[in-house]
Formats: sequence, C-alpha cells, structure tokens
Amino acid sequence: MHDKIKSRSRRHIPAVNKVLEALDAVDLPRPIVVAMVRHELSALRESDKIFTFEDVFERVLHALDRHVRSRLQPIINGTGVILHTNFGRAPLSQTALESIAQMSANYSNLEFDLASGQRGNRAGYLEHNLAILCGAESATVINNCAAALVLIVSHFIKTKSEVIISRGEIVQIGGGFRIGEILESSGARLREVGATNKTTVRDYAQAIGPQTALILKVHRSNFFMDGFVASPSTREIAQLVKKRRIPFVVDLGSGAMEPTAEVAPAQSEPTPEEELKSGADLVCFSGDKLFGGPQAGIIAGKKRFVAGLKREPLFRALRCDKLGLAALQATVDLHLRGAQSKIPTLALLRIPKDELRARAAAMIERLRGLPAQISIGRGVVKVGGGTLPRSTISSVAIDIVPRDCSVNEFADRMRALTPPVIGYIANKSFKLDLRTIFSSQDDSVVDAIRAACTAASSH
Repeated sequence: MHDKIKSRSRRHIPAVNKVLEALDAVDLPRPIVVAMVRHELSALRESDKIFTFEDVFERVLHALDRHVRSRLQPIINGTGVILHTNFGRAPLSQTALESIAQMSANYSNLEFDLASGQRGNRAGYLEHNLAILCGAESATVINNCAAALVLIVSHFIKTKSEVIISRGEIVQIGGGFRIGEILESSGARLREVGATNKTTVRDYAQAIGPQTALILKVHRSNFFMDGFVASPSTREIAQLVKKRRIPFVVDLGSGAMEPTAEVAPAQSEPTPEEELKSGADLVCFSGDKLFGGPQAGIIAGKKRFVAGLKREPLFRALRCDKLGLAALQATVDLHLRGAQSKIPTLALLRIPKDELRARAAAMIERLRGLPAQISIGRGVVKVGGGTLPRSTISSVAIDIVPRDCSVNEFADRMRALTPPVIGYIANKSFKLDLRTIFSSQDDSVVDAIRAACTAASSH
C-alpha cells in the first residue's frame, strides 16, 4: 500500500475501487466521487513523477474538497460591501423567504384565476402592485435588467433600427458585459451622440432621423464623472421626444424606491416614479440591488408599451420562475406597506454605528486569550452592486492580527470553515466589517475566529 508508484505504468497506479474504498466517508453523490477519482488517476498516469498511495489519496481528496467548496452555499459576508455581486447581491427578507417556502412546497395559482376557475394571468397581482409602487400606468418583470433592455430594444426596432444613446452612458456592467454590446445583440444599431463627458439636448435632436427607434438614457449607477461634464435631464430629453413622437426609455439600474440622501449624502439615486413623472415612457431597473429583492428586471411605464413588450415571443423566454415571483411579490408589498426596515439591504444601510460598536465589543470580550491581537477597527462600507459609487458609509470592524500565522493564511482558514467567513485585509490586519454581518451571525463569527486561531496555533 505504501510502495512507490510509477505514474506511467498503469499497474502501479492504484485501482479506482481501492481509492474509492478509502474515500467511503466523503459526503458526495457516488457518481461524482467515481468520476473525480478516474479523472485524477488518469492525470497521474500522464506524469513522470513517482507517487505513494498517500500522495494519490491526498490529490483526489484535495480535488473533491475543491469541488465541494464550489457548491452553492451560505457564507458570512464581512467584506463591508452590502450588495456584493459575487455573493448574490441582496439578501432576501424573512417575508420573501417564507413566500418562497410556501410556493416551492405546494402547488400555486401561478397561472390560474381563482375567481373564475379558468387559466389566469401570470403575476397579475405583482404587476398591479408594482405599477402602483412605481407610479406607472403598467409594469411587468423578467429575469434581469440586462434582459429588460434587450427585450425593450428588440420590441422597438421592428420597423426602425437606430437607438440613440449618449457616449458617456455606454457603460460596462458586471462580468465584462457592455451596454452597447447587449443592445447590439438585439439587432439594434447604436447612434452615439455627444462626447464622453458632455452631451446636450441639441446632440439628441441632431441625431434623430427616419431610422430612430428610441432614445435610451442609462443612469450612471456604477460610476461617476466629475469636472467638465454635463448631460441633459430626463425632463429635457422628454420634452424633445414628445415633439418628435419617439419612445424614451431610462435604465435606472439600482432600483432605489426612496431618496438615498439619508444614507448616501454624496449622491441621490433617481426613483422610477420621479423619472416617469419627468417624461420617460418606460423605466427599467434591477430587483436585487437597492430594491432589496431577488434577481429580476423590472419594467414600468406606459400601458401600451408594457403590453407590447409582453406580446413579444422573447418575453416568454425571459420570464421569472415562480420562486422569483414569490420573493419579488413579498418585497413589493413590504415597500408598499412602508416596511423597508424589514428589507435586509435597506436595514443594513441604516444600522447606527453605536450598535455596531456594542456588538464588536461583546464579540471581542468572548475572544480574549486567543493567540491573536483582536481589536475594534474602523470600517468603510460600500453599497456595491453597481450602486451609489460616490458614497461610502462609516462602519465598525473587528481587526485581527494572528500571532502564529500570516494574515493571508488566516483569511484562508476563515474561508475553509463552515459556514465560510469572508473578510478583507487592510493595514496588515484581517478585518470583518460588522455592517455586512447580521447580528444573528455573531455567534458563528466568534466560533470561526476561535477555530481559525486555534488551527493556526496548532501548526
């Protein structure tokens, strides 16, 4: 068993069954374990190195561990980024979670009219309430905001091909995708106007021609420009397009439903209601940013345009599933009830620093005696998710400097725990920002710090 194995000789590589016997306790479906073992043994056979059975076993175990850690699972977010795109953006409210549980465990009236006993409209309740919330004639929802733009553009370029957009608004969003490329994928031809830093109403007016399908204004929700910059307001563009009878669409991105100046004095996000009142025909925005719900692309505006979008074949391909609709329906109702404090994203933004500092002090008291320097530190929170880029929020962090390992190794150990705890490194300390950690997770964080410190001291 402990004899050295020449990799290129098939007889010297342990049989699949032998390795599987040693991996009997691995908590994965058997077909996954078998496939992983075969893959790793095949790779070893291509090597010129010499391996012991323990080498082979450890290699397979490490590959399985990497695979298990890639499984979708809850984590504790101590990064100080509230809408962290890598972490799934907005955590859902308890009301939304309960709605998902009920809809997933039972049959539902997804497309059934309980009053008539006949087939009903999908998401009728949600769309009605969304329209009221946005101050719109009508509203609908699909699976994300990029899809909403594609649907809108695809609808309006049936007979005309050009979409007018300011050069300063052709932004790049997450994952390397660019607004221009997304729009062109629908078959539209972009007509860029103005300069990167300055666009005027006259630029829009001069660009309008026989092939103009719509004018698109993209709110700069994930970046800002300063200095010698200018761009016309929604109201100014609306006055122009009204005379020319051209559809006018505003992509708001972040989905703020109320003024943000209270939590982000540096800037204020426009709301859907404000933009529609200013003359936009349609607005679209994300459901999982400042709206605080699941991933969704929300569209609101004039009834005839929303109805046209819903008749598009593409609408069927982009629609939300029942679980997303259930979560969004619950979130919309919380907004309408004025219960924004029950929406986690909005609640995290408003936690007083004194409350965070008290939590930090209580946690540090429980961590005394560990082989690490642990103190209350300063945190600077970003909203994240392409939202409020100018704004930061003062916060409180727990700073940890381990004595028996490097800060990077300590971060690795925290990520390897269950649940994984993700922080960040600054000023030679490992930091956990408490504004993005729910108070209900404090016990888990204390246990994680203790486990990581103990593991470090034992090596």
